[in-house]
Amino acid sequence: MADEPQIVLVRHGETEWSSSGKHTSYSDIPLTERGREQAAALASRLMGRRFRLVLSSPRQRALDTCAFAGLGEQVEICEDLDEWNYGQYEGRTTTEIRAEVPDWTIFTHGVPGGETREQVAERADRVLARAVEADDHVALFSHGHFLRVLGARWIGLDATEGRVLGLDVATLSVLGYERAQRVLRTWNA
Repeated sequence: MADEPQIVLVRHGETEWSSSGKHTSYSDIPLTERGREQAAALASRLMGRRFRLVLSSPRQRALDTCAFAGLGEQVEICEDLDEWNYGQYEGRTTTEIRAEVPDWTIFTHGVPGGETREQVAERADRVLARAVEADDHVALFSHGHFLRVLGARWIGLDATEGRVLGLDVATLSVLGYERAQRVLRTWNA
């Protein structure tokens, strides 16, 4: 139902690294011109929605997406919304990593020197608890792999299952309820 609290997930707009497939966590890569346009286009999709709480990753690409989407004046930085720390795989593509570790995915193999699935899931659970506590509509601006874990955790799945929730840049996803059951209302729209 439209009056039930919803959690709107927003993945940041395009960066040079996201467009080339480089894994980006702690590197603060800015939005491209296209990424800024994508973020501005989100404003019309969020227009008319009122959010009790607007949280963003501390990374500039997420904060800029939030600002271009029209929610910059409301935003509060939330460290837990940061991207999965890729450790030694920061700035590398999946193809490059698979040359050394065949069939690698972050969900199944993890990353040397970075975060574990369990650590990312703990952060996601903290964000979800805070969003539920708001008991109203919430907007979260974050990153691809982290939001995929967040979506999986919302519906009671292990963080590993985020692997089946593909997520493009500058997209909206909506977490909500159906008859008190947590559901994915919209994904990757």
